[in-house]
Amino acid sequence: MAMDSETENGRLEHKNHKNPIQHSRLRCVIFVFVFAMAFSKAVAYDPLDPNGNITIKWDIVSWTPDGYVAMVTMNNYQMYRHIMSPGWTLGWSWAKKEVIWSIVGAQATEQGDCSKFKGNIPHCCKKTPSIVDLLPGVPYNQQIQNCCKGGILSSFGQDPSGAVSSLQVSVGLAGTTNKTVKLPLNFTLAGPGPGYTCGPAKNVPATVFFTPDHRRKTQALMTWNVTCSYSQFLARRNPSCCVSLSSFYNDTITSCPTCSCGCQNKNNCVESDSKLLSLAGVNTPRKDNAPLLQCTRHMCPIRVHWHVKLNYKDYWRVKIAITNFNYRLNYTQWTLVVQHPNLNNVTQVFSFDYKPLLPYQSINDTGMFYGMKYYNDLLMEAGPSGNVQSEVLMQKDQNTFSFKKGWAFPRKVYFNGDECMLPPPDSYPFLPSSARSTGRSNVAVFTASMFVWAVMVLFW
Repeated sequence: MAMDSETENGRLEHKNHKNPIQHSRLRCVIFVFVFAMAFSKAVAYDPLDPNGNITIKWDIVSWTPDGYVAMVTMNNYQMYRHIMSPGWTLGWSWAKKEVIWSIVGAQATEQGDCSKFKGNIPHCCKKTPSIVDLLPGVPYNQQIQNCCKGGILSSFGQDPSGAVSSLQVSVGLAGTTNKTVKLPLNFTLAGPGPGYTCGPAKNVPATVFFTPDHRRKTQALMTWNVTCSYSQFLARRNPSCCVSLSSFYNDTITSCPTCSCGCQNKNNCVESDSKLLSLAGVNTPRKDNAPLLQCTRHMCPIRVHWHVKLNYKDYWRVKIAITNFNYRLNYTQWTLVVQHPNLNNVTQVFSFDYKPLLPYQSINDTGMFYGMKYYNDLLMEAGPSGNVQSEVLMQKDQNTFSFKKGWAFPRKVYFNGDECMLPPPDSYPFLPSSARSTGRSNVAVFTASMFVWAVMVLFW
């Protein structure tokens, strides 16, 4: 008995010794899983725009006694994400002790300490300059092609001609040959807030330029590229928009989930009938871009409503409404991207412009909606004019079309390049017939279960 007791105690001790190891392994597994999830969110990859990025090209076009003159060009290759007011801010770190003698088409936000210069004073002496675009209407001698748009950079899918911005910079105290020039480091891009991550500068084949008559071409003395990618996870903690749903075949309106965009602004929101909104200056944007939101359950600046409106024999019709709940911000050149399987048969779009997106050439289920120029491409601040709407007519494909199981509602929705919060699928408006069939199936399952239980009781 004593040996049995000792053996049992040994087993218990061995079991207790194993538990810390098992717990440690479990903690490691959980840590790796959480890290992988966080890293996957931070990766700047958009499945609906896999090749989207902003490329900064730096072309040295001439040498100077102590440096060079370069053309810096920003190309936005993102199909539906643009940079809106107050515009982009470009930054980097100099590899040596370079200074900026002058800039055309842009300016540095700070001059820095230039006290060691006795004659000409440089435009910027900071080790890490921050460059912003000039505003429209500056004198011609300060302009260059594709400059002076207040930092606004259109998306490539919406306006390719407006998706480029340029500036000319004269750099001093730098190398004067291809072998002595050092590439700048740590490029940053704010557009206008966080979200963009830039890779290192890389030497690429020199850019070729054509004269206006296209009879002669010249070549940059040296060229390098920097690629910047966007991550919504890095831009903000919470989504910036949400989606609500409704249909003609069900009285239920599926609202945006509560606190879809976080409720940190819940105490600073304003009711739509508040007298505060009549005060002068309340709609003026603030330097920190702090919003003034209308009080709602979802607390989102933007709500997208998708309404299944009509059903014809060969077509069906959807109404889309976008509402702005921010009293301090107008959305210029807004874009709305929707993923839905029937967008491969769009027949007509009313009041919006539409362009199919083909991130994967064999699948045509994603499209971009945007406002018509000078008509509704500006989504006004919250209030009576703070919404835009359109209707979409789609042809039915009898092999795939259905109103069952939420098929008529979008799979993904993006506003201004950020993915919106969708309601949970079990809250979608459903067909009355599907509810009855579900009820019958539940009764059938219950009856079958009772039958099996009775058989087991009888033959136990």
